[in-house]
Amino acid sequence: MATVKVVNMKGEEVGSIELLNSIFAVDVNEAVLHAATRAYLMNQRQGTQSTLTRTEVSGGGKKPWRQKGTGRARQGSTRAPQWTHGGIAFGPKPRSYRTGMNKKTKRVALYSALSAKLAAGNVIVVDKIETETFSTKTMVNMLKAVGAEKKSLVVLPEVNKMVVKSFDNIPGVVTSLYNTINVYDILNADKFIITEAAVKMLQEVYA
Repeated sequence: MATVKVVNMKGEEVGSIELLNSIFAVDVNEAVLHAATRAYLMNQRQGTQSTLTRTEVSGGGKKPWRQKGTGRARQGSTRAPQWTHGGIAFGPKPRSYRTGMNKKTKRVALYSALSAKLAAGNVIVVDKIETETFSTKTMVNMLKAVGAEKKSLVVLPEVNKMVVKSFDNIPGVVTSLYNTINVYDILNADKFIITEAAVKMLQEVYA
């Protein structure tokens, strides 16, 4: 098992915790990480984009000129795609971009993402994250103290409105629960910050 130090909100070391090799020390599968990230991003798409076809644009009811005898190409409507103000040929229409992954592959992707973060030294375990009031300043100071001033993913053991709201105004910081983290957020963050309680719960759920 890998042993990681535990710090408090001031950045002071207050203990250590062991991380399971089956979650935080597996071989990183880049192909699965790519598939999981792609699936996540595709599932965020609304798929509401739409263009007007020749049947949907206004006008074009009359044949521009007679079929034969003009020397020009035959035309049936001024709203065909080759005409200015005509409809769009083969343009996008509303559709679903949703794609899925089986449970086993999702687990492999999650373990790979967590293992990559730990191997790079970007996992920070905090004994607890709390605040009595909505205070962005408190959380900014905590991030500075633990060395996470760039993009960070903060994982909590339970919903804490005070903490979540305090992080909301900090650019680049995303909060999540231990059982709702996803591969994209882990890889997109420079630092993976998790509370000691959340580590224990995560290991119980995913071990």
